[in-house]
Amino acid sequence: MTHGLPVLYSFRRCPYAMRARLAVLASHQTCELREIMLRDKAPEFLAISPSGTVPMLLLPDGTVIDESLDIMRWTLSQHDPEHWLGVDDGGWIARNDGPFKRSLDRYKYPSRFEKVEPLAERAKALAILDDYEERLAWSRYLFGASPSLADMAILPFVRQFASVDTDWWDALARPNVKRWLGEFVSSGRFEAVMLKYPKWQAGDVPTLFGQ
Repeated sequence: MTHGLPVLYSFRRCPYAMRARLAVLASHQTCELREIMLRDKAPEFLAISPSGTVPMLLLPDGTVIDESLDIMRWTLSQHDPEHWLGVDDGGWIARNDGPFKRSLDRYKYPSRFEKVEPLAERAKALAILDDYEERLAWSRYLFGASPSLADMAILPFVRQFASVDTDWWDALARPNVKRWLGEFVSSGRFEAVMLKYPKWQAGDVPTLFGQ
């Protein structure tokens, strides 16, 4: 561990880890980033991770935070210059992490589940996106002119949904959600959190992330 810095165990493509990195970046702080391969997890990571999943944040005092939203909230509680925590999301994040993620998984990975109709699951997820579509007709982000915790906690999953069948998505008439997602993936913020890092191994030179 780099002296005095939190350590973020992450995986680049994981939407949960992505939103944790977004919060670190927004907080203008620095952490040590350790890229974990999900199919070949470092034993040192498994030795301290309660769940064996990413993201996980190890604080300098040894405290472990292994839920992505808890990592976001802890990080932003240290410094929140964009005021992400100042907006009550009204349960929108819980809806994303519950019903939307459930349908997304069954749409994207139908072979992992029994008796799943992927197109029916896609329709369920799209119904949730339709609520975003209506809201985004009146504002740039879900809760106004600036991004909030809800936007940055939800967008990585919308991105994953859109990538399952890009031809279908490209033909879909949801201009406001597409604008919202398009601005996100074309932003410098997204580019910064999606840089590629080598798989971490104990003894590696620390990789610093943030600021």
